[in-house]
Parts: sequence; structure tokens; C-alpha cells
Amino acid sequence: MNYKNYYEILGVPKNAPEKDIKSAYRRLARKWHPDANPENPQKAEETFKDIQEAYEVLGDPEKRKKYDVLGSNWQQAARSAEQQRQYRTQQGPFDFNFEGGAPGAGPSGFSDFFDMFFSGIGRRQTTHTAFSRRGQDLETTLELTLREMFDGGKKSVALQLEDVCPRCNGTGTDRGGLCSQCHGTGRVLQTKKFDVTIPKGIREGQRIRLAGQGGAGQHGGPNGDLFLIVKERDDPTYKRDGDDLFIDLPVSVYDLVLGAEVRVPTMAGQVTMTIPEGTQNNRTLRLAGKGMPKIKNGGAGDQYVRLVGQLPQNLSDKEKKLYKELASLRNGKR
Repeated sequence: MNYKNYYEILGVPKNAPEKDIKSAYRRLARKWHPDANPENPQKAEETFKDIQEAYEVLGDPEKRKKYDVLGSNWQQAARSAEQQRQYRTQQGPFDFNFEGGAPGAGPSGFSDFFDMFFSGIGRRQTTHTAFSRRGQDLETTLELTLREMFDGGKKSVALQLEDVCPRCNGTGTDRGGLCSQCHGTGRVLQTKKFDVTIPKGIREGQRIRLAGQGGAGQHGGPNGDLFLIVKERDDPTYKRDGDDLFIDLPVSVYDLVLGAEVRVPTMAGQVTMTIPEGTQNNRTLRLAGKGMPKIKNGGAGDQYVRLVGQLPQNLSDKEKKLYKELASLRNGKR
């Protein structure tokens, strides 16, 4: 990112009055308007955009004041802003990709230098700089337990998001110098709390939208939205596939051989399930409607129960004798 000398772009001295800045802008805008330079449209467009950017700052007293204060400290302020951005990225997988604009341009369509220090300041709009823009949509993950995904309802979450600096109100300056809290960027990281409504049966990868809680709008534009991408925590009991749940249930070999009524945990509480006589080990039985709630069509998925036979341990002499007799009967020796 390079320093932009806006005074040099408009060809005015640093102490130029506002009327001279406006006059220089109008003259240069007419000269370099792309429609007036059909022989070299690319250069004209780039120059015209630089002129617009320079006037957007120098033609606004608040922005001009901040620009003059930055001076030789602009690199220090830029490093501080970059460190803040990196810290923010480390806290969670936020998506801050800019939409629109020329390659290398920030969300305003101007340079990265402009967007780092001036894009969120002031409300003045002119004929050539009226670019009211919606704020950026942001994304981060929201970890949920399977129980939270089953029950749905309200959940309070705390997230770190970028907001207007409360010390300088986004101007980047304080008492004639760079703001000590935001270091001239006009923005700081703040922890915000939200009450999120979780739909029953929501799946991993689905998104919850918090309208108007994303990036701040520019020049009167609305705020963007914040999207929470659901991530499911591992559950010690259940595995999920779509709306269906899977569980392993330890049972005795006697239950498999003779059949039995057994208690099975489900997300809605324990239920009784019948094991048919002569059931093979690792057979899976289905409990209809005992899976996850279905968001769209109502109802619920199924729960599948895999029967895992448990062999008896530490047999007594009498038990060993009986097992030998059973083996002999099974093999036709008696």
C-alpha cells in the first residue's frame, strides 16, 4: 500500500482554501473524464478515479484534518491496522472479501490507502462521489452440540467484530493527533453479544443470518449481515447422517439368542425396543421417527441401533461346564 499525496494529485498547496480545492477538482474532472478521452480511456479512468479520491478527502474538512494529522505517521497507523486485521482473522474464520470495485481496489472502489483511513468517515456526497455502499457481509463459525441442534431455541453468543472507535467516533483523530485507541484507522475490535435463534434440526454447514450485524455501511449505506456457519461438535453417543442418528447399543449374548426387551437412549428420552429371538451380532434395528427434527417438512428422521453383543467374562467352573454342554448339543455329540 502506497501513500497517496492528494494535494499533489489536485495540484494545490497544503494550505489551499476549500474553494481552490473545489475549483481544482472541477477543472481536472472535466479534463480527465473518460468520456472526454476516448483515445486513452484506461489512463483517463485511473486518473479520474485518483482525482475523485483526492477530492473525497480534501473536500471534506473532517477527512482533510485526519489526512493532515496522519502525515509521516501514516505507515505506523497502517501497521497498527494490519495487526488488528490479523488478530481479528486469528480469532475466527471471518470472511472479509470485498465485492465489486477494480482489481486492487477496496470496497469503496478507491485505493487501499483510502479505505484503510477514510472509507468510514463523513456523510458528504457530491455529484461525482455519491457511492453509498452497503456494508460487507461477515462470516464466522458457531459451534453447537447435537443437543442444541435437536432442541433449537435461543443461544447467547459473544463475537469479536470491527466497529467504529468510541474514542474518536471513527474520525481517527483525537485532540489534534492520531487517536491512541484506533491509531488513526477509525475502527477497533469490540466484543458483541447476540441472542441467536437456532432452528430445530439445523445441520452442520447451514448458516444463520443476523441481519444488519455485519460490516458498517459507507456514506449512509445499510450495514451488511453477519452469517454464522454451524459446526457440529462431536457427540460421545450419537453419529448423525442428515436427519438420521446412529448409536451402538451393548447387549448380552443371551438377549441376542433368546430375545429381550431393552431400553435404548434417544434424544427425546429412553424408549423400549424389542430384540427378536436369534438376532445376529452387529444387526441394526430402526426406531422410526426418533432421529433429528426435519426443518423443512416437519417430522423427524430415524434412529438406527446397532446391537453389539457382549461376551461374558470371568466364567465360573459351573458356567464353563454348561457352555461345554451347549457346545456339545449344538455339534450333535449328545
